[in-house]
Amino acid sequence: MDFAFDARTEELRARLLAFMDAHVLPAEATADEQRAALDSPWQTPPVVEELKAEARRQGLWNLFLPDAELGAGLTNLQYAPLAEITGRSPQLAPTALNCAAPDTGNMEVLAQFGTAAQRKEWLEPLLAGEIRSAFAMTEPDVASSDATNIETRIEKAADGSGDYVVNGRKWYISGAMHPDCRIFIVMGKTDPDGADIRRQQSMILVPRDTPGLTVRRAMQVYGYEDHYHGGHAEVLFENVRVPAANLVGEEGGGFAIAQARLGPGRIHHCMRLIGMAERAIELMCRRAVSREAFGKPLAQQGVVQEWIADARVAVEQLRLLVLKTAWLMDTVGNKGAHTEIQAIKIATPRTVVDILDKAVQLHGAGGVSQDFPLAELWAAARTLRLADGPDEVHQRSLARRELKRYR
Repeated sequence: MDFAFDARTEELRARLLAFMDAHVLPAEATADEQRAALDSPWQTPPVVEELKAEARRQGLWNLFLPDAELGAGLTNLQYAPLAEITGRSPQLAPTALNCAAPDTGNMEVLAQFGTAAQRKEWLEPLLAGEIRSAFAMTEPDVASSDATNIETRIEKAADGSGDYVVNGRKWYISGAMHPDCRIFIVMGKTDPDGADIRRQQSMILVPRDTPGLTVRRAMQVYGYEDHYHGGHAEVLFENVRVPAANLVGEEGGGFAIAQARLGPGRIHHCMRLIGMAERAIELMCRRAVSREAFGKPLAQQGVVQEWIADARVAVEQLRLLVLKTAWLMDTVGNKGAHTEIQAIKIATPRTVVDILDKAVQLHGAGGVSQDFPLAELWAAARTLRLADGPDEVHQRSLARRELKRYR
């Protein structure tokens, strides 16, 4: 076994680490100050555009996309340690590199399933970082952990024009509050009574300015609105009419497209979560050596040493599992890596939440305040125990696969 990164990965890691230290981390406070002075919290702070321009200049752009003609042409294994680095500043770094969700998944969908016209109109400006996008799947009135429950309807117009009419209510639609969000990929049912429940759904492109599409409100996550990623919105579709050419792939292909989209998305989240955990460990260590309690530094308190040691062990375990998963995705495909993708999706958010919780505890009142990034990191990590499928769904599927061998 060779645990070393290849030469290209090492070179990109060095450049990205330097970019983070020189530009991204110092910009965190600046971005917050600028945002407070803007007319709307959803506007992009000027420093973010400066970071994007610098990332493009340095060739640190679209690293997530394996297509060499459209992106950096990296494998999952090559991208994994880079995504981890961006996780140290999840609000700024992914956006600066044009590697932020939900745009990454939407670009992958358009690259893989979009027509030439769809790629020209929507993929190209997304790749250039000129617009943002949203992925509308989750609904408030059904258990969306089971995608076959989706109630949104995508129906042929009654006038015989061939157009589709979309009706439904979605929520926690990431990116929808961003003023540059121009396109929604909407999942709904075109054949609600079809015999195959996994062929009832389709996906369709709905431009933001289409009549009948209403972004009703921003949804909070433990009080945070996630401004940098364009928030998470409740969205209403009322007789939203779009041409048949906006269908992504074929009718009935929505469930399969969603699965294709979510596989890479799940591992990307886990990669960044490891970076979040690394930052938490760094903050714990700095705090432990700089504060005293009961007559000695926190670093000499046995419980603190246990927290730090356990966190380091956990991160090393997670990283190896995520890298193995990335390697499998590259060598046997997402389907062949299904078990490992589910394993990292279960283990990583749960473990990182625990590490962040210990970091919050070590910082006392400061840990839950806005003066440290820990509370917001915790909220983001806790959300990822739900996003892209809750823990229990992955556990159910994983257990079934294990038990099948003994039946």
